[in-house]
Amino acid sequence: MKELTCTLCPRGCRLAVDENSNFTVTGNACPRGAEYGRAECENPVRTVTSTVRLLSGTHPRCPVKTDRPVPKAQVKNAVLALRSISLCPPVRLGQVVLEDVCNTGANFIATRSL
Repeated sequence: MKELTCTLCPRGCRLAVDENSNFTVTGNACPRGAEYGRAECENPVRTVTSTVRLLSGTHPRCPVKTDRPVPKAQVKNAVLALRSISLCPPVRLGQVVLEDVCNTGANFIATRSL
């Protein structure tokens, strides 16, 4: 039995997921909680946020995030891949900074224009 807190709504339901019986979820107040519990046990994913170096300008770093969630096991590798990236201004909001991070199909995009 795995215990989780649902993060899909402000209620923060305490979920219990039985991994031995086809990921049966209890404790959820809505259907989204059941989906969250199953997904979190079967294939946990995260949206990754970080920053990359700017070579010039008034700001030393540019905030970035993945445009879709990546497998939780790949989060560390995704962040490490950003170490080799340096940007030259101007940078536009939504600009792709790094494509296909760790072969996940997700791209890092800029979350601020600089």
